[in-house]
Amino acid sequence: MRRILSLLIIFLAALSVFSTERIVVAVMQDPDFLDPHRAAASGTYEMMFNVFEGLLKPDSKGNVIPAIAESYSISPDGLVYTFKLREGVKFHNGKEVTMNDVLYSLNRLKGSGEVRGLSSDFEKFVSKIEAIGDRTVEITLNTLNTDFLDKFINAIIPADNPDHERNPIGTGPFKFVAYQPGQRVVIAKFNEYWNPDLPLVDEVEFRIIPDNQAALMSFMAGEVQMLPRLDAIQADILMDRYNLISAEQNMVQLMAMNLAREPFDDLKVRKAINLAIDKEEIIEIVANGYGTALGSNMSPIMERYYQEGLEDYYKTDVVAAKSLLAQAGYPEGFKTKITVPSNYQFHVDTAQVIVEQLKKVGITAEIELIEWSIWLDRVYTGRDYEMTIVGLTGKLSAYDILKRYLSDYPRNFYNYFNPRYDELVNSAIKQTDIDKKAALFKQAQVLLTEEAVAVYIMDPNFIVALAPNLFGYNVYPLYVQDMSTLYYK
Repeated sequence: MRRILSLLIIFLAALSVFSTERIVVAVMQDPDFLDPHRAAASGTYEMMFNVFEGLLKPDSKGNVIPAIAESYSISPDGLVYTFKLREGVKFHNGKEVTMNDVLYSLNRLKGSGEVRGLSSDFEKFVSKIEAIGDRTVEITLNTLNTDFLDKFINAIIPADNPDHERNPIGTGPFKFVAYQPGQRVVIAKFNEYWNPDLPLVDEVEFRIIPDNQAALMSFMAGEVQMLPRLDAIQADILMDRYNLISAEQNMVQLMAMNLAREPFDDLKVRKAINLAIDKEEIIEIVANGYGTALGSNMSPIMERYYQEGLEDYYKTDVVAAKSLLAQAGYPEGFKTKITVPSNYQFHVDTAQVIVEQLKKVGITAEIELIEWSIWLDRVYTGRDYEMTIVGLTGKLSAYDILKRYLSDYPRNFYNYFNPRYDELVNSAIKQTDIDKKAALFKQAQVLLTEEAVAVYIMDPNFIVALAPNLFGYNVYPLYVQDMSTLYYK
């Protein structure tokens, strides 16, 4: 009997040692691409942030820190970036990262000859990529861009991988295991990660649950251990029993208008729509007060570069809105359509409030709900819409936030073309004086507001719920979930 008991104790001890610590995270949508250089959806980056790294990587403070590169320097004229590679960094296939992989990745982003680059920034600004020996790479810009350092968070991937989409291989703390469309993305601890202290759990499953209520029920049933991006009602339900973390998330929720279509090509109409919208009412109804009203395409979290006061530029005024519509030739208003990705209940709820607000000025708006993948293809890429509500996720630099409106930006889905705006933003990144740079970025924000390019609604608070025994979560000013620091206790 003692022998049996002893064996049982040994077995249970061994079981505890070899048991897998696993976290299930509820996410709302499938990845658009697993190839990191092709992915455009923030929801993809949210997951694959854990799989891929660049020469640099972002930290939770919004800085960029060494990753595959152990150090870097910038020439006095700001045109040459030199990176020294960290020794012994391995890809998830067990092969060590070589200079050939780095050159392959950077040139893939830049493009060459008739082959388009997969990064508009590399394609636009990089003139030369050169290896200096086996451990040093030098990137030369064709013109000054003082915000370019952040671009080196783009993934370094193996040159000999024949299919980055079906078999994504990176150097991050977790390796890709499986993707089942409509169900899950699974990643597992990479035991040869260059930082031996991370990650702290063995496996993460990003479970795709488009329905907010279903995600909440799965979390409360213990099937899901992490529920990111709660709405305020869900937060109130969970507040007393779970770990909740809340912070500004550096997002711009907006209602874009397609400036290439009537009547949104008329400034009077766009101003009228802005005057019809009551942002504070939206924040109270949709976000339960957990949001910061915006007036242009930047969140206050960007501090130095944020232009204060624009949130009050269009104070709700139904009479003034009707007057502008009449001047534009729409005394009785008009009919339109608001296209919204159906998996984002927050934006759907916002659309419902806006429909009622627009009625007061004679605009009849129909809500069109479409799947996220269709929204990306039809609205974001194809620019086939009238109005749409979406959240533009935060970036590390003011340029990356504001370049979305540049005339030559491939994903300028607003169809906003303004040489003055282009001049302000492009001049800002050539400034070495940070105050002058900030002033130019602020002028660009003012221009977006004056031209009523969109209805800038709010930066909704980021609220995440963790299982009671799950700790170590870090909030980033980016749309990511860093799973490497999470642990159970």
